[in-house]
Amino acid sequence: MRSISVFGATGSIGESTFDLLMRQGGAGRYRTVALTAGRNVARLAEQARALRAELAVIADAALLPDLRAALAGTGIEVAGGQAAVAEAADRPADWVMSGIVGAAGLVPGFRALSHGATLALANKESLVTAGPLLMAEAKRHGATILPVDSEHSAIFQSLTGEDMAAVEHITITASGGAFRDWPVDRLAGATVEQASSHPNWAMGQRITIDSASMFNKALEVIETKEFFGIAPDQIKVVIHPESLIHALVGFRDGGMIAHLGAPDMRHAIGYALNWPERAHLPVARLDLAKIGALTFRAPDEARYPALRLAREVMAAGGLTGAAFNAAKEAALDAFIAGRLRFTEMAGLVERVLDRLSGDGGLGKAPGSLDMVLDTDRLARRTAADLMN
Repeated sequence: MRSISVFGATGSIGESTFDLLMRQGGAGRYRTVALTAGRNVARLAEQARALRAELAVIADAALLPDLRAALAGTGIEVAGGQAAVAEAADRPADWVMSGIVGAAGLVPGFRALSHGATLALANKESLVTAGPLLMAEAKRHGATILPVDSEHSAIFQSLTGEDMAAVEHITITASGGAFRDWPVDRLAGATVEQASSHPNWAMGQRITIDSASMFNKALEVIETKEFFGIAPDQIKVVIHPESLIHALVGFRDGGMIAHLGAPDMRHAIGYALNWPERAHLPVARLDLAKIGALTFRAPDEARYPALRLAREVMAAGGLTGAAFNAAKEAALDAFIAGRLRFTEMAGLVERVLDRLSGDGGLGKAPGSLDMVLDTDRLARRTAADLMN
């Protein structure tokens, strides 16, 4: 029986993973080693019972008594706190979903690789902050990393059987987010509620706001470089409002391969879950005649300054990605809390990078996970100082 663990089980990625696991046999087909969640005790307990998990972990340690009560009498082991989440990754599993959003997902994913597992990576921050370390760790333990972001899964699938040396460019698509058709001069007054409504996807609040600001796409540009080893100037972004083409790979002979599919994360998750085979998945099939047309336009960097910052981060290298992501998360927290305007987030991130790059420390190669985590903490402190 194949063993699995899901980190971030109650988020949008985790819920889609749970749906597929249950459709493919649930506890009768999979041995669930561990499930983790941030604060949603009730849903974590439901999933743990349904999959007969060996361990359920709630990241907010204060909620451990609630989880213990919810799973009383089931025989399921419970734990709480960030350290317990990381320790859950030390339990060997054949397939691990890294679905925790943000830098919090870095340590569990990194530790899961030590067992030679297949890591289904939805946590893009892992590659943005510590890409060389993560890829080296996978190689050292003979582990496999499969991308679960829809764009990177699309690239991965489009490259099957292809020679990377023949790749001329990779284009990742972006919906444009909630404000893609707003006049730029309206963006300063955008509210958290408005930024939290995605036109094409049902996702969590933070990633939806990141989509509206295009910080999500900025992270994905960096992720593309780290995962596929392609030069930054070979990575393109195009606005594609229909979100039906997820990525395109262009080759030196002028040909392109595009990956199309319904905007449903269960495709990318299901591909990673069943790889190298393809299994039947409960996703909509496209009717191209009914769709009629697909549209594209170049992103306006005045509207989306995060894309420019991503280019600068890739050019700087070293620990700059870790600082960029931490500053981005701090800026997002401040916007949600009402301390920053929507249009001020990119400015804060840029100021953090400017301040930290002054001593040359960000240019150092990330020699250890501790260096990455130290940079993350420093960038968050710097963002807080700049806002005070």
